Amino acid sequence: MGKNEILERAKSFLYKNGRLIDRRRFEYLFEGGTKEAVFSALRAYRNEDGGFGHALEADIRCPESQPVPTEMAFMILDEIGYGDPGLLDGIIRYVRSITLPDGGVPFVFRSAMAYPHMPWWAAERDDVASINPTGQLIGMLCKQQVRTDIWKEEWFQRNTAYIWRAFEQEKPHGFHDGIQWITFLQHTPEQEKAAPYLAWIEEWLQQPGIIERDPEAEGYVQKVLDWAPQRSSYAGKVISEAELNCHLQALIEQQREDGGWGISWEPVGPGAEAEWRGFVTVERLKTLKSYGML
Repeated sequence: MGKNEILERAKSFLYKNGRLIDRRRFEYLFEGGTKEAVFSALRAYRNEDGGFGHALEADIRCPESQPVPTEMAFMILDEIGYGDPGLLDGIIRYVRSITLPDGGVPFVFRSAMAYPHMPWWAAERDDVASINPTGQLIGMLCKQQVRTDIWKEEWFQRNTAYIWRAFEQEKPHGFHDGIQWITFLQHTPEQEKAAPYLAWIEEWLQQPGIIERDPEAEGYVQKVLDWAPQRSSYAGKVISEAELNCHLQALIEQQREDGGWGISWEPVGPGAEAEWRGFVTVERLKTLKSYGML
């Protein structure tokens, strides 16, 4: 299948099924669309506290701000190169407000349970810190160069201290923890302190069952291109060029007849499935582009 056909089929799928935010991302990444169009769509998911809700994470349907949808908004800002100080400042304000007394932010707040949600988005308390999504939120705040003043603030240092403690006390439980570790360790200014942890992560990634090496594996597994969605991804250190090529070819073949890519988990409902597939389709196109396949 030619590059143009892959893109055209995906575009058709997105315009039939995708959310405005994902159509705007597609337009920016592949058709010369503007950052402002992405910002405008993203603002619809933001609350007055600066955090994000409103099913930006499509299996958390509550309107209230939640940590993981805010993490997703941050990743979209990073994807397009920032440019809207208000969105970034709001994220900073929200993360500051939900930082727990001993550092860290919760995985999910109980408010998610008042609306449709998948079982893993349930919480009994609002005061339990979790490395997911604290690691990526703080790692991305280390990576961005727009608001470097926050790095010395007490709440930020409290979060950093929590992350280092968590690394000492526990090991990552699979993919979702692993990417939290990697993002923080890659971007913390304390690179000398990070070095032994990164060396350990490199060994951990090579253990059986961490990276799914079979491109046709089914079920909720994280394959080579989930771990290394970009040519610059850290996990690429432990993936051979031959494996990459094999998985890239499989990814092209896994584009469905309707032009989108599927998801590997049960979503909260049919609408959420269409929303997720739109998001994932843009992610798959980004991967193919990064590896020179588009």
